Amino acid sequence: MASSPAFPFRFGTTSYIVPDEIIPNVEFLKDRVDDIELVLFESDEFSNLPTTDDIGRLVDTADEHGLSYSIHLPLDAYLGHSERSERLKSVEKCRKIIELTRPLPVSAFVTHAEAAQGVDVNLFSEDGVARFSDLFRQSINQLLKSSEASAVEFAVETLNYPYAFIWPVVDELGLSVTLDVGHLELYGFPLDAHLKEYLHRTRVLHVHGVREGKDHNSLDWYPSSAMDTLLKALQASPDPDRVFTMEIFSLDDFESSSALMHQRRRGL
Repeated sequence: MASSPAFPFRFGTTSYIVPDEIIPNVEFLKDRVDDIELVLFESDEFSNLPTTDDIGRLVDTADEHGLSYSIHLPLDAYLGHSERSERLKSVEKCRKIIELTRPLPVSAFVTHAEAAQGVDVNLFSEDGVARFSDLFRQSINQLLKSSEASAVEFAVETLNYPYAFIWPVVDELGLSVTLDVGHLELYGFPLDAHLKEYLHRTRVLHVHGVREGKDHNSLDWYPSSAMDTLLKALQASPDPDRVFTMEIFSLDDFESSSALMHQRRRGL
């Protein structure tokens, strides 16, 4: 895999741009991006997991168009849960997705370190943070033992709590970072400091705008000065396999964000 000739990274977005299933989205995006983030989930009510035939089509499309896929592991996988049974259930959900997508050219498995639905890690005591971090470590170690994914393929995302809470695990196990700069903006974390500390281990970037307190909007809503800082850092530290995902979920946001980025590329 290599970066787009237009950018010093692999230019990407999500598989939820047109209001349809994954395959039609990939068909729409195949000539417009280098990487497509697949957000996969399965519940009693609904599943968007690709079939064996779908996986074959995704492989063929990737081969023909030079695509890669970043796989977002399930959002309801709580790898830092206090209950062992819940952690094991979460590990199995992730392992199933990893096994399903192994035939694909995978750029990263985007991974959330969360305790449980609705639980705010920011409210944990110092001991609570240490325990949460250790439980997440145990889950990742289990995934490394039970799947064929390598440590560097797991890209642990910046969420609503200080990344320093989880960084020791990422660093110790040789994991990668998903630097979600939209989350940094939403939760008031400093972009400069995160680029300095974590860009060297960043495999995936999630970029999106914040509008009226809500994220995942067009890049038109991401501050211009922050975009300047981000693109300058990416140009200074180029990585042809690093993925720049416009994490947005509509055609209008995709078109406006793409236009902004292709205008910006002239300054790179």
